[in-house]
Amino acid sequence: MAKRAPSPVAAHVRQPPFTEQLPVPIFFRIEHMPAHATYPALRHAWGEFVYSFSGVTEVKAGTQHFLTPPHLGLWIAPDTEHTGFNHQAAVHCSLYIRRDLCSRMPAKSCAVIVSPLLRAILEHLRTLPREQAMDRAYARLLRVLVDQVAACPTTGSFMPHTDDAELEPILQSLRDHPEDNRTLSELAAAFHMTERTLMRRSQKELGMSLTEWRQRLRLVHALPMLRSGRSVESVALDLGYATSSAFIAMFRRLTGTSPARFLSRR
Repeated sequence: MAKRAPSPVAAHVRQPPFTEQLPVPIFFRIEHMPAHATYPALRHAWGEFVYSFSGVTEVKAGTQHFLTPPHLGLWIAPDTEHTGFNHQAAVHCSLYIRRDLCSRMPAKSCAVIVSPLLRAILEHLRTLPREQAMDRAYARLLRVLVDQVAACPTTGSFMPHTDDAELEPILQSLRDHPEDNRTLSELAAAFHMTERTLMRRSQKELGMSLTEWRQRLRLVHALPMLRSGRSVESVALDLGYATSSAFIAMFRRLTGTSPARFLSRR
């Protein structure tokens, strides 16, 4: 059996607002998470939808590990044990949905491809003052939000995680330096394994090649940089691409559209 890497140490532990029952059928909240923050292990009777406005939130739900870059949300099914963690500072929202309102939601936890309309509603809710939370119009908007989450297509974990003690240090090195352009053989040698072993471990632990995982990682880093107004050329160079066309080709393959069109959908 492969050795497992130790869990990351969190500098900040956040407590959820509810653990026993929801005060209303649908509850929406915003959370500002500092770097290296975590939630304790949770299991609640209601469903939860998580969306990151900035930064990347990581969630371990059951036996799966999910990342939520800004174009993906995460659905956590009722009664699923889960915990959240983020390496860098992040701002995310949680939509808590009472069990009887989850009938149209996926039966299992999964990543959700956020539609432009769903993103627009989330951005609007983000700006509303708290005193509006008791308005009937606010409650109706939350019902629409639940319908939109249920209507979005789903996908598996965008960036699989592993606890393998030999592979995880390589992944963490790439997370810290996504612009790292070392070849597979160079990475393998740097971490004292053969290229063949690295390829085999990546496929077994991640369900994909390390090259594919690295491209997904770069996309996760690219999205907030592009949304901040950075040019495609500068983002491509910062992420290790020799040309912007190579970056655009990767972006189009993983999202189905170009960076410009992706951003125009906001």
